[in-house]
Amino acid sequence: MAAKTIAIYGKGGIGKSFTTTNLSATFAMMDKKVLQLGCDPKHDSTTSLFGGISLPTVTDVFAQKNAENEQVRISDIVFRRDIPGFSQPIYGIELGGPQVGRGCGGRGIISGFDVLEKLGIFRWNIDIILMDFLGDVVCGGFATPLARSLSEEVILVTSNDRQSIFTANNICQANNYFKTVGGQSRLLGMIVNRDDGSGVAEKYAAAAGITVLMKVPYNTEARDRDDSFDFAVGLPEIGKLYRNLATDILEHRIKPCEARGLDFEEFIRLFGDVSDDDPVPATEDELFGKPVNKPSVRIPSEYPSPEDRKLEDCLGRLPEAEQQAYRMSEHERLTETAIAEALHIDEQEVKALLSSARRQLRKLFFDT
Repeated sequence: MAAKTIAIYGKGGIGKSFTTTNLSATFAMMDKKVLQLGCDPKHDSTTSLFGGISLPTVTDVFAQKNAENEQVRISDIVFRRDIPGFSQPIYGIELGGPQVGRGCGGRGIISGFDVLEKLGIFRWNIDIILMDFLGDVVCGGFATPLARSLSEEVILVTSNDRQSIFTANNICQANNYFKTVGGQSRLLGMIVNRDDGSGVAEKYAAAAGITVLMKVPYNTEARDRDDSFDFAVGLPEIGKLYRNLATDILEHRIKPCEARGLDFEEFIRLFGDVSDDDPVPATEDELFGKPVNKPSVRIPSEYPSPEDRKLEDCLGRLPEAEQQAYRMSEHERLTETAIAEALHIDEQEVKALLSSARRQLRKLFFDT
């Protein structure tokens, strides 16, 4: 029977290796043969699994064997650890990658999978293969399990901060793309690690159509265990969460998500009000230090300048409501509250009118 394959993706430093390691330990304690495959050039995914030992990587071993004109063998790159109290050993592989600045990490991932497939990884007597993947690198090599359908299922790891959720959203969209070209990896859902109770990640998940599989609260003792190369699932409250998730996975209780993900504008608006103003283009003159005739909003004087006349002409092309709101704001210097009272509308409508007016004025001024 072929192994169940699960790719676990997350932003660097968010706890995906912590998650993968404790999930591996949980499956092993449930009498499953588990292989944890580290797919990060830092090659530190399996460190806790092996008590702090850094495993030889596929990248390094392959280079050495190639130089000696020898073939890579399973025993060169696959390692096992028998842990007291675990009914099954745990197996580990680190794909590795080039040193910082000395090569393409994504290419190393692709080459590493080529080596493993030649060694028959998907025919080994293993129950579950967990692939620990860096998620905030857009290079195609890190999407290998999605692009080639090497992982049946995908789990996203995030926290309640915007950057880690942004990474999760990128992976969701990447998986959706590969589905359009025949990819078959199914998104199981999201794990919220170091949950602070703010609900930010859950808000995103609801908007994107992603199931929240588990919320792991921040726990200093769990962190200390991980730092000392031990398993956080040894703590009853953490162990229960992981065992429930592992059981749900094994018993196929989790329905894969039909997640659409969010485009950038939808995503960014989850975190607060976003300006509707267009960005103001810089000019060569200002960047090279030359005098710049910069249009500014000024109260028309008794003898208006050519710029004032041009601005007034542009203003006259706007809808009446926008003209009124703009004149009250810029000419009469009224507050948004006062404008709202004068026009018998609420302040949000005033904000919208002013934003639209300013955006259109900039465009008309520079285009005419």
